[in-house]
Amino acid sequence: QVQLVESGGGLVQAGDSLRLSCAAAGGTFSSYRMGWFRQAPGKEREFVAGISSSGTNTWYADSVKGRFTISRDNAKNTVYLQMNSLKPEDTAVYYCATTVILGTPTRQYQYTYWGQGTQVTVSS
Repeated sequence: QVQLVESGGGLVQAGDSLRLSCAAAGGTFSSYRMGWFRQAPGKEREFVAGISSSGTNTWYADSVKGRFTISRDNAKNTVYLQMNSLKPEDTAVYYCATTVILGTPTRQYQYTYWGQGTQVTVSS
């Protein structure tokens, strides 16, 4: 069993930056590929970014490519999402999740353990 706790969300203005953190407990963090998803009100949860277990490989949704950066610190059992140039359409609850699927998984069903989410609100 893996427990994930996200933090770092908040209310910011368009153009601002935020860094989300996701701390993991239980399991072997360094063996998991990790992902960030988000869900806006009334919308489906969507993939944002993923990272390999070593941190060597990353993959992103087109909507955030060039603005968001996913990274991890296996010594701290933590994965991060640096979000720059935020837009109102980035407003959502952001979730981190684990996966053991190889390649570049982007579907919810490919991820096993999920955190409770952290709210990000971007005002215009």
